Amino acid sequence: MGSPVPTVNIHEAKTHLSRLIERVARGETFVIAKAGRPMVKLVPIASSESAKPKRLGFLQGVFEIPDDFDRMGEEEIGSLFG
Repeated sequence: MGSPVPTVNIHEAKTHLSRLIERVARGETFVIAKAGRPMVKLVPIASSESAKPKRLGFLQGVFEIPDDFDRMGEEEIGSLFG
């Protein structure tokens, strides 16, 4: 797990928005909270979080798909729709 994301209150974010944007543009991430409740997360557009590609095949070998997968339940479904 990574380090905790810094949280700023909404008043501080409004007062220092330009500074926060500069820091986010350099790769930092912030959470803006209202009355202590997290509301939004500021992340750089090109961050690895938002640009991370989906991994194909990441469950390969964990389970097997039967050869008749596309015909499973065929009789029961046929009888339901007659």
